Amino acid sequence: MKKVLIKGKGICKSFSGVQVLDHVDIDIFEGDFTVIMGASGAGKSTLLYALSGMDDITGGDVEFKEKKISNLQENKMAQLRAEEFGFVFQQTHLVSNLTLLENVAVAGYACRTKNIKNVRERAVQILSQMHVNRAKERLPHQVSGGEAQRAAIARAVINHPALIFADEPTGALNKANSEEVLELMTELNRNGQSILMVTHDIRSAVHGNRILYLEDGKILEELDLNVYGEDDRKTRETKVSDWLSSLRW
Repeated sequence: MKKVLIKGKGICKSFSGVQVLDHVDIDIFEGDFTVIMGASGAGKSTLLYALSGMDDITGGDVEFKEKKISNLQENKMAQLRAEEFGFVFQQTHLVSNLTLLENVAVAGYACRTKNIKNVRERAVQILSQMHVNRAKERLPHQVSGGEAQRAAIARAVINHPALIFADEPTGALNKANSEEVLELMTELNRNGQSILMVTHDIRSAVHGNRILYLEDGKILEELDLNVYGEDDRKTRETKVSDWLSSLRW
């Protein structure tokens, strides 16, 4: 039986009186590449931020490793995010006056409860795994969008997080760079990294082994897939497309 990393119980979130998340129950399992899909405005990113503690909820509870985290003070929540979570967004949010290597290393030094010895060496190693070693001494504006996003992934994994939260990680990339980033994330998952990704793109979604469909702030349905393999990509795309069509996506 899979271990639950994060459990959401009756999560509610309102903005200016509008209910964006409506009593959402959700389990995120260890080792899964979970994808959240849904129409624009369905609450996908809001749910991701709620589960990660980046945004407060107006009702319900969030648990991480069976411990309630939705009532943590901000400093405790920030510490948890630094130690246990990694984040990849549509925009890289790299520090503009730091090199790619420095951006990754800073995240390693910020996690005080884990081993900070040899952080720079680990940063170099991870950047090499992300295929941006040659650009490690360049500033973010001196590299391509794909290289910057791969550096952002390196930053997300340097502290060996229990879970990576990815919000439209390929939304600002062209097709070639998108595929390279998704392959890197898939490889991380094959090596045991748990991932929760929000996307509106079928080509991105097929990299997951579990897809949740959100509509009007509720999880409407779930599709389970095998672990991604390039050889069955077209079959997966057809299966996901047909499933989404059945939901009138």
